[in-house]
Amino acid sequence: MAVFAFPDEARAEHTGTTRHYSFDIRVANVSRLCATKSILTVNGEFPGPRIVAREGDRVVVKVTNHAQYNVTDRHGVRQLRSGWADGPAYVTQCPIQTGRNYVYNFTVVGQRGTLFWHAHISWLRTTLYGPIIILPKLGVPYPFAKPYKEVPIIFGEWWNADTEAVISQALQTGGGPNVSDAHTINGFPGPLYNCSAKDTFKLKVKPGKTYLLRLINAAVNDELFFSIANHSVTVVDVDAVYVKPFDAETILISPGQTTNVLLHAKPTYPNATFFMMARPYTTGSGTFDNSTVAAVLEYQKPHSSSAAGFDKNLPLHKPTLPAFNDTSAAANFTGKLRSMASALFPANVPQTVDRRFFFTVGLGTRPCPKNQTCQGPNGTKFAAAVNNISFVSPTTALLQAHFTGKSNGVYTPDFPVVPLMPFNYTGTPPNNTMVSNGTKLVVLPFNTSVELVMQDTSVLGAESHPLHLHGYNFFVVGQGFGNYDPANDPAKFNLVDPVERNTIGYATLFGVSPDCFGFRITCRCVVHALSHRGSHELGFEDGMAGLEWKTSEPETATSTVGSSQMLILAARPFD
Repeated sequence: MAVFAFPDEARAEHTGTTRHYSFDIRVANVSRLCATKSILTVNGEFPGPRIVAREGDRVVVKVTNHAQYNVTDRHGVRQLRSGWADGPAYVTQCPIQTGRNYVYNFTVVGQRGTLFWHAHISWLRTTLYGPIIILPKLGVPYPFAKPYKEVPIIFGEWWNADTEAVISQALQTGGGPNVSDAHTINGFPGPLYNCSAKDTFKLKVKPGKTYLLRLINAAVNDELFFSIANHSVTVVDVDAVYVKPFDAETILISPGQTTNVLLHAKPTYPNATFFMMARPYTTGSGTFDNSTVAAVLEYQKPHSSSAAGFDKNLPLHKPTLPAFNDTSAAANFTGKLRSMASALFPANVPQTVDRRFFFTVGLGTRPCPKNQTCQGPNGTKFAAAVNNISFVSPTTALLQAHFTGKSNGVYTPDFPVVPLMPFNYTGTPPNNTMVSNGTKLVVLPFNTSVELVMQDTSVLGAESHPLHLHGYNFFVVGQGFGNYDPANDPAKFNLVDPVERNTIGYATLFGVSPDCFGFRITCRCVVHALSHRGSHELGFEDGMAGLEWKTSEPETATSTVGSSQMLILAARPFD
């Protein structure tokens, strides 16, 4: 797949209201699946509180950490000259220590739609997450009819065990972490799980009304199919960017992605209730939580109050979801996503490229420490790698090291821009699967436009790699299967109306654009971050706009054909 990233605006100018929020991170007891456990929450809420702002508003969030873990948070907001408000630990900031606070201060620029915030260190984000609602500027309408009501729908995962213990064990053994016990919708597992009927989210609607559903995948590992029985929806926005509207019966949403859809309620009372259901989409045969989460869509009876207008004894209809490995359904949905590319909402796709990179993404191995038993292939540990380099997390924030001129010993600017040892990426894997380790970056002149091909590999099994670009957006200009063909594939790129995103799942491509701060690309499947060595950065001189991504645990491939993923990063100079 290919993507362009770019700066739409030269400056993060504050043109609206300043909105203040206070986040207190505390432990709270929450019961799910007939068990009670202590989890981290913001202000005692699970999911956490929503942040609401308009395009052009300044947002100030004071985060105070009362928990025993160091934390950070943020996701998806464009950070123009405010990269320190982006959140990745040891990239743009150091974690917030116990008993300390940190103020995130940023301006919402060129975005309107849905994003979300979450903890950005370890597995704390299994419970620390909540929506970010970005409304248009005052007096600016939606490019569709105003909905009667807007409702966030947040997908998550629930573990009965302590998730910090789950990931700690996986890091120790080098194997895969235990899968979740349930998926959730707005924090509730729903009636399809044992001992969970009372913990069901219900969406109550009126006949004839239109509802804007703000879908957020805050799950740790799973791409999800989502559908509402006997209803279709109209997709109007992804990752806080408007798209050409299209109708869909099933939505595919990857970890880290958001999708706004219009639900048109039936014109008359239907004498029925309807399940809203989600379950994973996966391309490999590795272990995953193959369960289904359900919420309920209920209609209010005509001429009744909201308190008494819902009948509990009506027939309940279920949607038909695609099979968990239905790649055709996944491709059909993602293939329909297109930018508006209109006068009001142009798609400023860069048409020229200064530098071209080719990055392979996949799994390798690293040796098991002495006197330890490891669960990877032949007693090794799994290790994520890009161009066979597995990232070593620094102890000094990269942005801090860059701005203070003290990068020696923190990172080196010698990340390979092409694989050092090319091979048949989707065919027979090489005999040596060991990776190299390092904190390596690619450094580019400011305002460089970049084409980046992301090639999935089948070294230890082909799989999907949902990836997120911090602090910026990108255009997805192409995707394909098998090995990327530099002679013929570029002719297939969509340079007219490609979808603009900050996270890509099925077939992955990204773009980076220059800014004055450090950012990262992160693999959204946290199961893929099994070692602390699964990420990389790409930085720009004269300030740094960096990419870091974390990749994954192996899944046994159902096919030897991997996904060729092409990314074009392109940026035009600031106006």
